[in-house]
Amino acid sequence: MTQFAVLDALLAGTYESGITVAEVRGLGDFGIGCCEELGGEVIVLDGEVFECTVGEQPDRMRDDQILPFVDVCRFPASFADPIADCDLPAFTAQVEQSLVSRNLFHAVRVDGVFTAVRVRVTPRQEHPYRPLAEVTSGQIESVLADARGTLVGFWAPAIYQGITVAGLHVHFIAEDRSIGGHVLDVIVGAAELRLAAYSRFNLQLPTDDLFLRTELTHSEDHRIVAVEGGAVAPAS
Repeated sequence: MTQFAVLDALLAGTYESGITVAEVRGLGDFGIGCCEELGGEVIVLDGEVFECTVGEQPDRMRDDQILPFVDVCRFPASFADPIADCDLPAFTAQVEQSLVSRNLFHAVRVDGVFTAVRVRVTPRQEHPYRPLAEVTSGQIESVLADARGTLVGFWAPAIYQGITVAGLHVHFIAEDRSIGGHVLDVIVGAAELRLAAYSRFNLQLPTDDLFLRTELTHSEDHRIVAVEGGAVAPAS
């Protein structure tokens, strides 16, 4: 799998440049990221790249659009495990029980019906850019009931916290492409879980002036937990 930029850069407000959608599509067909200027959430599914923005339905992105952060891979054909009637902690536990190793990255895909999904998108920022934790304080949340769609995301080893999000990080997109975003909470109704493990992790770093002169130090675990969201059960 390939990642562009690091999470600690977003936390520091360092997201002036990015990777093009065309480059992302060349690196894989499955992934998650964020829009330019943190103006929404990105989902890469079956080779298509969607942006989920405030007040708009998910839309296919142009090849020249920029992503300041993305994780992407090629998702292979894989065996599906049934998963049903579980909240976010139970879903996370099932993912972790299915890992090849807690030292490898895993792509996580779930297709099916979700009893409830709570998602967020963030509003587009203007220069000078605010740190991610401040941006998410103004996030727009939506709760879906009995929604058919797909969870797209990754499970990352604990040692990569700050480089990326350690543990489980997933986005959602509805099958009818009516809504999508970063998942804050979920209750899986009846679905199929697929995992793919990766032992190669390719990290590409920005080279814009702001990134080069901003020294990043990892001391933000509490902020990562805050921006990722909690496990409060969504309303049905």
